[in-house]
Amino acid sequence: MSLLTAAHAKKPEFGYAPDFVLFAIGPHLNEIKRRGIRVLSNAGGINPEGCAIALRQAAGKSGVDLKVAVVTGDNLMPRKEELVSSGVPDMKSGLPLPQTVHSMNAYLGAGPIAHALAEGADIVITGRCADSSLALAPLMHEFGWQSKDLDLLAAGSLAGHLIECGAQATGGIYTDWHTVPDWHNIGFPIADVSNTGTILITKPSGTGGIVNCGTIAEQMLYEIGDPRAYILPDVVCDFSSVKLSQVEEGVVVTGAKGKPPTDSYKVSATYMDGYKMTAVCCIGGPKSKEKGKKTAEAIILRCRNIFKMLKIPDFKRTHIQILGGEDTYGSHSSSDDGPREGVIWISVHHADRKALELVSLEIAAAGTGMAPGLTSIVGGRPKPSPLLHLHSFLIIKNECKINISMDGKDKVHSELSEYWVPSATYDYADQPVSHVSGLITGSKSYRLEELAITRSGDKANSSNIGVIARHPAFYPYLKQALTSQSVADYFTHVFPADVNPVECVKRYEVDGIHGLNFVLENSLGGGGVASLRSDPQGKAFGQMLLDFVVKDMPDIETLSKA
Repeated sequence: MSLLTAAHAKKPEFGYAPDFVLFAIGPHLNEIKRRGIRVLSNAGGINPEGCAIALRQAAGKSGVDLKVAVVTGDNLMPRKEELVSSGVPDMKSGLPLPQTVHSMNAYLGAGPIAHALAEGADIVITGRCADSSLALAPLMHEFGWQSKDLDLLAAGSLAGHLIECGAQATGGIYTDWHTVPDWHNIGFPIADVSNTGTILITKPSGTGGIVNCGTIAEQMLYEIGDPRAYILPDVVCDFSSVKLSQVEEGVVVTGAKGKPPTDSYKVSATYMDGYKMTAVCCIGGPKSKEKGKKTAEAIILRCRNIFKMLKIPDFKRTHIQILGGEDTYGSHSSSDDGPREGVIWISVHHADRKALELVSLEIAAAGTGMAPGLTSIVGGRPKPSPLLHLHSFLIIKNECKINISMDGKDKVHSELSEYWVPSATYDYADQPVSHVSGLITGSKSYRLEELAITRSGDKANSSNIGVIARHPAFYPYLKQALTSQSVADYFTHVFPADVNPVECVKRYEVDGIHGLNFVLENSLGGGGVASLRSDPQGKAFGQMLLDFVVKDMPDIETLSKA
């Protein structure tokens, strides 16, 4: 949204996702109209009206008459001064909203989209909304689900959550990636939902990818926190007892439970905090890791000396990694001399753009004055870019004025507050850890990959790692071995030096799928654009955990047959 805000600032007609109009839907408008397909999209970004104008123009050129509805009210930038003055605190840090706020959007729900469908819209364009709302809205419209139907709303939201990341539910980024056929033609998931809330996840016939309980379980835990209370605008979902069943067509999903929604929308705001720049350089030859690290440190030291001479303040942050040298593994990296080729990653953060432009000039000197084997700067000399931090806060739903416009008419949408509860209702205490007793022990040790599959993702500066047992018989051993303490110890290197890692790790049990979900707070070096790391979203954390060793187990082949 911050990038779309920048685009809108340069050209007022921009600020939406142009590919949606140009490639995703524009060429197919005649077919959409002929087949009576209705399209819902959050491609509106911070300018949904502009997206609708472009769509109507495309429809006019194609000779198609389509009713395009626009949902607005998520963009809170018009209220910037009011919200900054009130000092709305960040949900994690408690810090007030800064004056340098760059974008500010509330996650709206399915209600206004369903309303637009009821008014006859062929296409509904929104700005920011919960991804799952795009799937829940047509179910509410088709089946007449109401605000009181909490379990059904949770099921519809789960369907949306499972398909919201495209091919991630059909084998994309699956732990057992080597079993997934035809990545070049991978099929996107289809959620077939009944009026009773039963979900069948399939994919188009003749496409690549796979749909199995593993791909669906991984996606279910992707980027969620407490599975007992996955908070969405329309309903609070409890996924802890969800069941998955493999059938010929795909996977049947049941058991989602719903709880009353909160009285607040989550708002994602971004604010300017200086500039960042990243240089990526290839290096080859013996001891590439050692040479690369010494080179990067020398570049930083050279620049600091120049800053002192020119009376420029020091960097706000620096980050050095040698990709290929397993720096991301911390103390778990290989202990030999390292690879004979690698990639130097230097990322720096400074308040002054001109300071980073000086750094860009000095990087080239390494090619003739530092380590042998330095081959190239990927993409040429790097350029500074704005560093944007995320500031998440809550806003009372009734304070957001939601509007639906279609056919030149505007209609205010009011959400039903009958079932709302305060947000603090779901500030649950940490889930007690189950005490596992009576387990048969043995002399075997297994890498986690032999026992489980994993999936990791991000929420701001936190990462989550979902772990799902490959067999129900393995689950008690995972619960015993994978504690908050053991996971914190494994990932000690990703947390700030001044915090106790175990205080940053939350552990949740998801018995319905024989899974565990871990939330690693403050683990991404700022997260997203604010991070200087090569993995700013923790996408590799789940893969890294696969090397965790579970000890004192019986033979797993015998165990799985018992």
